[in-house]
Amino acid sequence: MRYEITHRTAYAYTSDVSVSHHVARLAPRALPFQRCFAHELTIDPRPSLVTQREDYYGNRATFFTVSGAHRSLVVTARSQVELLPRELPSAAGTPPWENVRDLFRRHDAAPGTNTQEFIFPSAMIPRLPELAEYAAESFVARRPLLEAVLDLTRRMSADFKFDPKATTVATPLEQVIKHRRGVCQDFAHFQTGCFRALGLPARYVSGYLETLPPPGRARLVGADASHAWVQIFIPGEGWLDVDPTNNLLPSVRHVTLAWGRDFSDVSPICGVIVGGGRHELRVSVDVKPVDETAERSSGETGRAMMQSQTNNRQEQR
Repeated sequence: MRYEITHRTAYAYTSDVSVSHHVARLAPRALPFQRCFAHELTIDPRPSLVTQREDYYGNRATFFTVSGAHRSLVVTARSQVELLPRELPSAAGTPPWENVRDLFRRHDAAPGTNTQEFIFPSAMIPRLPELAEYAAESFVARRPLLEAVLDLTRRMSADFKFDPKATTVATPLEQVIKHRRGVCQDFAHFQTGCFRALGLPARYVSGYLETLPPPGRARLVGADASHAWVQIFIPGEGWLDVDPTNNLLPSVRHVTLAWGRDFSDVSPICGVIVGGGRHELRVSVDVKPVDETAERSSGETGRAMMQSQTNNRQEQR
């Protein structure tokens, strides 16, 4: 499946910004199942300095500085991406989850995979007793790891309500747990925290999800949104993507941008400004299939492993 993606971020300030420094993580990663054919970043006003590098986690990061008084900033990322179907492991064939936990208690676990650091709490995902308590119902003794992961994902879909008005980027995880409401960022933080509370390596992923309009309705340009999900490490298989917001295993509709410990490592755009007063932020994302009539059945592989009555709640932030 091929996509053309346009991600536009616009800031409007009530007073002059004299100088601003930003970092953008808006370039799709190169992965065995994902190929980025083209990527372009347009910045207005024109920056005085632009540099690019890979960050600690291998994400493509663009640093830029805008000098001189300005009251607006518009960053537009355009990408062309191809996604291939992924071969998913048999849930029953994965090792018991306790075996994986015990493996990562050793210093020599999975050498060269950079996994053990993802067991520990992070700035936005503290180690909370509620996380282990919630996960315990799915992670019963000797249960295959992927079976437990799928059960936890299903339970989250039933227990948590998608509500874009319930949280902000800064809402602490404790509040999400208390009210059981939020958006994809919150659900990804919660599930990542559940895995880590059990001693299992998990990381936060940012990217895009192609949303499908209701039958008979045309796609709305700019109606798609940034999305977030989780990866858990399965020995012998590697990192497996899990989308707790939609209760599925991603395939050809999820475009991966970046991964890290939590949202603070992968924010699409962050920075520091001097001046500006108050500001208004507007973000729009358009994920457009290059061939609108392309066969979509391969993208349902992950969904077939979940319950048929999945409530496909999609990220609108």
